[in-house]
Amino acid sequence: MDPSSAAAGKSYWRFTKQDFFPEPTFQNFSTYLSALSKTPHRLKDRLIGRSSDANELVRSKLQSENEMKKCLTWWDLIWLGFGSVVGSGIFSITGQETHNHAGPAIVLSYAVSGLSALLSVFCYTEFAVEIPIAGGSFSYLRVELGDFIAFIAAGNILLEGLVGAAGLGRSWSSYFASIIKSNPDFLRIKIESFAEGFNLLDPLAVVVLLVVNGIAMTGTKRTSMLNWISSIFGVAVIIFIIIFGLVHGKTDNLVPFFPYGAEGVFTAAAVVYWSYTGFDMVANMAEEVKKPSRDIPIGLVGSMSLITVVYCLMALALSMMVKYTEVDVNAAYSVVFEKIGMKWAKYLVSIVALKGMTTSMLVGSMGQARYTTQIARAHMIPPYFALVHPKTGTPIYATLLITTGSCILAFFSSLDVLSSVLSFSTLFIFMLMAVALLVRRYYVKDVTPRGDVVKFIASLIVIFGSSLCVTILWSSNYRGWVGYGVSGGLWGLGTLGMGLTSKHRTPAVWGVPLVPLLPSLSIGMNIFLIGSLGAVAIWRFFICSAIMMVYYVLAGVHATYDVAHMNQEQVKLEEGDGDLNKGRL
Repeated sequence: MDPSSAAAGKSYWRFTKQDFFPEPTFQNFSTYLSALSKTPHRLKDRLIGRSSDANELVRSKLQSENEMKKCLTWWDLIWLGFGSVVGSGIFSITGQETHNHAGPAIVLSYAVSGLSALLSVFCYTEFAVEIPIAGGSFSYLRVELGDFIAFIAAGNILLEGLVGAAGLGRSWSSYFASIIKSNPDFLRIKIESFAEGFNLLDPLAVVVLLVVNGIAMTGTKRTSMLNWISSIFGVAVIIFIIIFGLVHGKTDNLVPFFPYGAEGVFTAAAVVYWSYTGFDMVANMAEEVKKPSRDIPIGLVGSMSLITVVYCLMALALSMMVKYTEVDVNAAYSVVFEKIGMKWAKYLVSIVALKGMTTSMLVGSMGQARYTTQIARAHMIPPYFALVHPKTGTPIYATLLITTGSCILAFFSSLDVLSSVLSFSTLFIFMLMAVALLVRRYYVKDVTPRGDVVKFIASLIVIFGSSLCVTILWSSNYRGWVGYGVSGGLWGLGTLGMGLTSKHRTPAVWGVPLVPLLPSLSIGMNIFLIGSLGAVAIWRFFICSAIMMVYYVLAGVHATYDVAHMNQEQVKLEEGDGDLNKGRL
């Protein structure tokens, strides 16, 4: 039955078992036990099962019962991109990585991460133009790589949303505390008996998250207007920081430029990637864009190119104003002005940093709620969280879910713990997006010849293997040119082999240029940056993924299996009705 029809006359504010578990598997304990006994078959089915553009654009949206409002233009997207990205890391991570890993070479760390992010932006843009849906990367991966890979991505998308919001909440608290007193932990409560990294409780971060998420639930257009109006002030102050830092900074502070070597540059690049992660929120607003084919490329590619330049200049200004060993790891920009005798500028920078982090939380809340909505539409989490409010046009329940989780994390976890987890999840998803784009171009079911499929898979394996080899060599401190030359040569051969394979899909409106070179380069850079994060971040990622897999085996696979097969039966019935009507004419 059409969910929107079934919901006619129902109140939005409801809380029943049927809203959470409507699938046949969960009707009673006996049906659940029966489903569990078929887990291997269902896992195999979902491993190879893929969604379609039409299913994501039409059928899955019915789960929300009400439509999101198409109210955004290219102007909104540019400022949403700026508001989401600028402030999500530049004010909170730059100091930490300049002091601990890169020194003045933090400028190069931002350039490397910016290039990698721009390559991912190209992939997101092509998908967002052709599949303008709220699911973002989740929907794109579900269409091209299948339900199982999409679930792994979905878990990491939710992790990214929770950790990202929590990290911003903690950073907001640090900057606010630095305005009152030169101690970022001034407003936190220390519990000596708790483990290091989890022993500074932050009630202010929780309050800020609650207020910001409450605003995001009131309406998309209203939130967008609030964002771009406040961002104009942020632009003015950022220009001030750059000009003042470059004019009054000392080049002596740039020496030594590589205090931690090239390893430090790439380690910092992997972490400061957090500063670029907000761009996917723009792609995630595609369902509410009036003209996706025109507005999304302008909003994504244009704003990200400009933001990369701004980040590099801001990092350079910071490095010139103070020696890297004296950079504050929590509130770098506000504290540095105080150290050079400009106390009034400290307050100005702190205010714009707070503004930047506030708009990042605001846009992030909107985007992550829409990710969660599409994941719920697929029944990978209860479809209750897919419901869209009829008046505001926003997914209130999905927003509340993200808010609750992020508040818990922000209350306990320190900034360094949060940033390493987030960077791994983000890089992993961006790598999968590049793979998905290549699959979309080179493989079309029942169209691509078997020979082309074999060549494509072989080339992809070579690209992955060579990228992994470079990462392992670098992580093991090998610096000989032979190993890198051989690995780089294999990467080039894999990319060339794929380039010589016939493509079987052409973008209708906007496409990534230089395919397969740019997606292949994106895969290599993301794998390399993942390898630079260190063993602790990798272990945290795999532990979280293992927990996600337990949930998937016990619930997710059964819900998605039921929905997929119900949809297949519905399509057959509709096709049968169409044939019958033709026969009557």
